[in-house]
Amino acid sequence: MPLKYQPPAGSVVMCNFEGISPEMVKVRPAIILVRNRQNNQLVTVIPVSTTAPDPVMPYHHQLTTNPLPPKHGKPVLVCWAKCDMIETVALHRLDRIKDGKNADGSRQYIVPTLSPADFAAVQACVKLALHLP
Repeated sequence: MPLKYQPPAGSVVMCNFEGISPEMVKVRPAIILVRNRQNNQLVTVIPVSTTAPDPVMPYHHQLTTNPLPPKHGKPVLVCWAKCDMIETVALHRLDRIKDGKNADGSRQYIVPTLSPADFAAVQACVKLALHLP
């Protein structure tokens, strides 16, 4: 179910990147970089990948703490913020992250938050990607 609110900066959500190749064209985790102040239906996000960029550049950040829950019982060991792939998306593209089931069998969801150090590093990488001082 799509989100109906703008998550705070540093939150990690699932984002449906419905682009046209060579844009991203799949559902993947994303970090909320900033809420749009003029339109409460938009947020700017940074995609997250479990695959290391090739090559790793200064605007890529390996998260020190993995915000994603285990997948198929196996923890995801490494996540990368790809800070050169900034997008502004509508809330209807966002959802919480699935995290198992409750005792009654219903689906459990989470919206993890990056550590302050990881979020500061992501912000610094965005500045590098955009050639900002």
